[in-house]
Amino acid sequence: MADREDEELQMALRMSLQGSPPEAKRSKPRESPEESVEARNRMLQRELLASAAEKRIRAMGATENKSVSPARPVGAREEVVDKSAAVAKAEVGDPLGGKVEEGDRRGLDSGEELSPSDADQLFLMVFGSGVSRDVLAQWSNQGIRFSSDPETCIGLVQHEGGPCGVLATLQAYVLKYLLFFHDELGKLEANSPLYSLGQRRFYQSSFVATDNFACITDDMKERALVHSMVEILFLCGCGKRAVVATLGVLSHQAADGSKVDQNEMVTKVLEGLSIESASDLQKVLRVNEYASQTDAFHHLIATLPVFRSRMGAILFLISALLSRGLESIQEDRDDPSLPLVTAPFGHASQEIVNLLLCGQAVANVFDGRMDLGGGMFLKGIPTKVEVGFLSLLESLNFCKVGQFLKCPKWPIWVVGSESHYTVLFALDPSVQEENELEVRASKIRRAFDAQDQSGGGGFISAEGFHQVLRETSITMPSEKLENLCCTGFIVWSEFWQALLDLDKSMGGFKDSSGSMGKKLFDIYHFNGIAKSVLNGNSAAGGENPPQRPRLCKLSVSVPPRWTQEEFLADVVTASSSDPSGKESGVVEVNQPSQHAPLVDCIRTRWPRATCCWAGDAPSIV
Repeated sequence: MADREDEELQMALRMSLQGSPPEAKRSKPRESPEESVEARNRMLQRELLASAAEKRIRAMGATENKSVSPARPVGAREEVVDKSAAVAKAEVGDPLGGKVEEGDRRGLDSGEELSPSDADQLFLMVFGSGVSRDVLAQWSNQGIRFSSDPETCIGLVQHEGGPCGVLATLQAYVLKYLLFFHDELGKLEANSPLYSLGQRRFYQSSFVATDNFACITDDMKERALVHSMVEILFLCGCGKRAVVATLGVLSHQAADGSKVDQNEMVTKVLEGLSIESASDLQKVLRVNEYASQTDAFHHLIATLPVFRSRMGAILFLISALLSRGLESIQEDRDDPSLPLVTAPFGHASQEIVNLLLCGQAVANVFDGRMDLGGGMFLKGIPTKVEVGFLSLLESLNFCKVGQFLKCPKWPIWVVGSESHYTVLFALDPSVQEENELEVRASKIRRAFDAQDQSGGGGFISAEGFHQVLRETSITMPSEKLENLCCTGFIVWSEFWQALLDLDKSMGGFKDSSGSMGKKLFDIYHFNGIAKSVLNGNSAAGGENPPQRPRLCKLSVSVPPRWTQEEFLADVVTASSSDPSGKESGVVEVNQPSQHAPLVDCIRTRWPRATCCWAGDAPSIV
């Protein structure tokens, strides 16, 4: 009997390796009732092994003689106890398309539970002790999904308020891969992460990304999303590890393992699930830690249905927090007693955005640390980042965004307003290039900010001012020096005006050669929150207008106007000796400028910029 079983097993394996299997062999009915349970279990094991590829033969050899417990129910393949065969089957599944094998579906439900104490600490850190049900509902009803609208198909859509800080930052990384790694994403065989390519720069090759967003396929968007998630999580884990948090929801799974079925299955399982306490979170949360970027990439591909579900945004935030480590998160923060999700409206704090941008949950946006004396200091952004950040609050003089965030490696910025986060991006990396005078202006500003102990207030002491003059080789006439230092403090605006009136040969910016030139470029703004989009027109038939994100293209002009008087003028007449305006460095403004709060944000990066656009004004709320 056993020899006949082994013979049939080897024949089944040969059948699985043929292009078209021959007609199935008919076996005689089993005659021994006492062997029926064992025989049926052997048949299940044979079917599992026969559907595998040739490389699983060695695994089969180690397990084919193992007995299966008679008490194990017969009728569901996932309940076969041969673990090594199940793992081998998982290795065959294509992580990017078609069917997902049994082992991959089981992997969606794998992972370790958080201990009750860790779950309590995590929940308290994120939401605090007095969080409302409305805030919890916002964060547990936001998936990570691309917009279905053709005009905004490259963007992640937001339906709930609150998680915009997570979605906008992830969106910025997604755009980095879609725009500047388009060719790499198009190679279907490129299954490994592109994280190592993050140092690639296109400034020398004059690379400009395409504005044909419709050519970006769903597969490219999926890959870009997963590459972005891997990069952010390893950034939070100091490049050494990534922790992926998913849900233990797939213990009862459908027989068909297609991606559509997985999405539907996750949605069905999440029906009625409510996260109102740490214990609720602890029951369903599963975590996996990875030291390999490739392993994390494949796991995230397999678990995308979970991140597309309504729990996606909070799961990715938890993944980033655990990758950094809960203790390290608290050490990063200036005030660890406050929740990361701010009350009463549930907005993502600046600490969450900074964690995803630079890997540390610092609360400030200036460069480096600010020494307050007495061994006390405030923590800012430690190093240059891949994608940057601009703030409306800086235009209102509430904060000062440092150069690390203003000048990222890629021309992509998260834009923060009082209550929302959006994304600004350019297709041409050269928009960040500076000419000689701009480079010098940036150097002087950095030297001034290094002496600014006011928290971004824009003034320094007389002693610090003399240090700035020495570092930047500025020769200030004694009369102007006395005027600036008479109060004991030097304000940036007064210092800057003095530099504009100081000749270039003495370290100032007074220059009639017009070497500055005029900078013209296009920039795009994406607001992921689904809103009514009318563009000035009423909906047809009185119907409600469509709810969709908004992508707006802006034309930006940075004129060569250095003095305050020129800045306040909309149009400056060119020199009569040179109609082109080259001698005076001034070019007439042909298009009327438009204004919106976004323009104020843009001017924190490009002072004196003017913008215009078609249709409704871009919204940052």
